[in-house]
Amino acid sequence: MRVAADLTESEVTVLGLIAERPRHGFDLEKVIDERGMRQWTQIGFSSIYYLLGKLDKRGLIEEVAVEAGGPGRPRRVYAITPAGRAAAAERTAQLLAEPSVAAAPVLVGMANWPLLPPAESIAALRRRSEALSRKRVEVTAARDAQRPLPDFVDAVFEYSVAMLDAEQSWVARTLTSLERKR
Repeated sequence: MRVAADLTESEVTVLGLIAERPRHGFDLEKVIDERGMRQWTQIGFSSIYYLLGKLDKRGLIEEVAVEAGGPGRPRRVYAITPAGRAAAAERTAQLLAEPSVAAAPVLVGMANWPLLPPAESIAALRRRSEALSRKRVEVTAARDAQRPLPDFVDAVFEYSVAMLDAEQSWVARTLTSLERKR
């Protein structure tokens, strides 16, 4: 199916949330925030409505209700269509099965750290280590505040914690190596 291959990660994320149950934009924003999804998606508050419009135009979701949202602000509720469910399922299988190299800004920093004096590189990596520790506390607190979680949501949090732990381990090894060479 060509549609599945064309789905961006943001689009398949929104489709997955709407597949859970029909949602409006504000509800999507709330769930994205509660689940800490901004840590691993490129979905900003303003882009939610753009994504909904795009998915609706492609026939992957459809408006099923309009709720009162406040003074003059109706909330359009969307449900996933059969075509949307099929495309999201196919793209989800691809994302789960195919390893990809994540673009990480730290790689640009690593490639250019010879520009810094060794002490500055070490200081920057120490700050990164502290930031990783804070981020791990935030992620685990967000996860724990929502327990019990569906298995798939818990798995997302556990993956995030595992990646933070792996990066923290890499930073510690790199710092040890750099400090030995000084």
